[in-house]
Amino acid sequence: MSRTKDKGDAHGIFPAGSLAGVPDTPNGRLASTSVPIHPDLAARWSPRAFDPGAVITADQLTALLEAARWAASWGHRQPVRFVVGRRGDETFTTLAGLLKRGNSYAHAASALILVCADEGEDERTALYSAVDAGAAIAQLTVEAVSRGLIVHPMAGFDVDGARSAFGIPDGVRPLAVIAVGMLGDYSKADEAIVERDSRPRERLPLEQIAFGGSWGLPIASPNSD
Repeated sequence: MSRTKDKGDAHGIFPAGSLAGVPDTPNGRLASTSVPIHPDLAARWSPRAFDPGAVITADQLTALLEAARWAASWGHRQPVRFVVGRRGDETFTTLAGLLKRGNSYAHAASALILVCADEGEDERTALYSAVDAGAAIAQLTVEAVSRGLIVHPMAGFDVDGARSAFGIPDGVRPLAVIAVGMLGDYSKADEAIVERDSRPRERLPLEQIAFGGSWGLPIASPNSD
């Protein structure tokens, strides 16, 4: 089966952003879906151009963490932990210094959040701690979109450096750093960022990822009823 990607031109509902211009707002690149989905989910994407002067308020940051805290949790273990820095404080500076070069754009974010998972004492618990962390990141991200903020999760950071800098105990795994802020001015952004953020949004078509009856057999089309 070929792995063709949905570039946003297959559906008439919620067309994805095009290369005609770089988005001016976080809601300028809606996902292309076969049926309508929640607007904040359709509007979610991961910009790299942050406004270096934007300030996230304590209430905004708390709201994002509350959204993450109330994500579904396997066995009610609640293994997800966060290290939170706002631009200008020591935690933010440390987290920014741990990012790989390719993620240096996040130095302009208003906040950086290190997401960790307590992996517990067995392989199964460790597996589902990562599932919980993913759910928490997703809910944090959608809450941010609902508040006009942008979010970019990143895996490129110094994991061992994070352990050392923040005294993260054994058995707790640093998984990702999330950059949070406001969309920046693309006319002042690095050309590489403009090029990457101008690319069309793509996902594999639903028939290549959702099966019914047996593996590889697509579920019925939503238009087949």
